[in-house]
Amino acid sequence: MVTIYHNPRCSKSRQTLQLLQEHGVEPQQVLYLDSPPTPAELTAVLKKLGISARELLRTGEEAYKSEGLADKSLPEKDLIAAMCAHPKLIQRPIVIKGDKAVLGRPPENALDLIA
Repeated sequence: MVTIYHNPRCSKSRQTLQLLQEHGVEPQQVLYLDSPPTPAELTAVLKKLGISARELLRTGEEAYKSEGLADKSLPEKDLIAAMCAHPKLIQRPIVIKGDKAVLGRPPENALDLIA
């Protein structure tokens, strides 16, 4: 089963979903802005992505500035908590299959999971 953390208003997210569908994959869509992940869920996603919480942050969002997230001394758990509280901070889309995940930037990254 393939899952996509999807934001329908994001062009890269829509492109990634369309690319998966064109390859015969109908992923489970998680509308993470409506139903943000828990800290445990986001920690598991980060492990599958193989990146740190800081690497998943969208630094251009207002919450990044207002929450003081540029502070490099903040621990991973605080960054994860901020992304769960403000899901717009999460890079998108995230495509997950089994114990692996990729960011759909560019959308073709998702093809690595379904090859």
